[in-house]
Amino acid sequence: MEKISYRPHRLKLVLPALAAGLGAAMCAAAAPLAGDARAAVDSLLQAQSAGLPGKVSIRVEAPASGPLPACDALEAFLPRGAAVWGRVSVGLRCHSELKPWTRYVLARVAVEGRYFVAARNIDTSQPLGASDFIARDGDLTGLPRSVVTDPAELQGVVAANRIAAGAPLRRELMRGVAVIQQGQTIKVVAEGPGYVVSTEARAMTSASVGAAVRARTADGRMVSGVADEEGQIRLPQ
Repeated sequence: MEKISYRPHRLKLVLPALAAGLGAAMCAAAAPLAGDARAAVDSLLQAQSAGLPGKVSIRVEAPASGPLPACDALEAFLPRGAAVWGRVSVGLRCHSELKPWTRYVLARVAVEGRYFVAARNIDTSQPLGASDFIARDGDLTGLPRSVVTDPAELQGVVAANRIAAGAPLRRELMRGVAVIQQGQTIKVVAEGPGYVVSTEARAMTSASVGAAVRARTADGRMVSGVADEEGQIRLPQ
């Protein structure tokens, strides 16, 4: 077998060059997106995230393909179906007539906000009261999109399934308490400027507060409206 030997003076020349090349590659990969491209991505994501339930912070990563070519007509866009929530891919399109191009960069949209969790174990069909949930603060993008962030959503609801203590409260885990029962005789109210008219009717379906419901009046007419907190049907104006 041929014996391979390494010459120390060659290693002294090669190793620094390799280290320098590796360091340059790492710096290039870690370099943040800058200039007009960063401004375009930030502007797009800030506009698209307006109205999200919390404090939004945006982090944009450098493109994996390396530095972007120069462009004097740059546009940022979101791919079809993309949501500004958590990790998102953002497109950059150059409209140059000479050499147009399209690249993609990754961004992270964090939404720091308040959400609610179960304060104790909640059994199926148990009505939720103020002592059954507590508020937490955190990045909402790490939670299911259906997590409850508004305590008003927890009024007049019961648990649709068993909810463990500490579990985030999600909309699909709850259902509204029926304020109108099918077959019940209820009041139907029509209200407008300067008048209020009411009559009795029989509910055709059960309904919780805010839900649409139909009823049949004593003379056989079908009416449709919305169930209110008092168990009445409010007709649209």
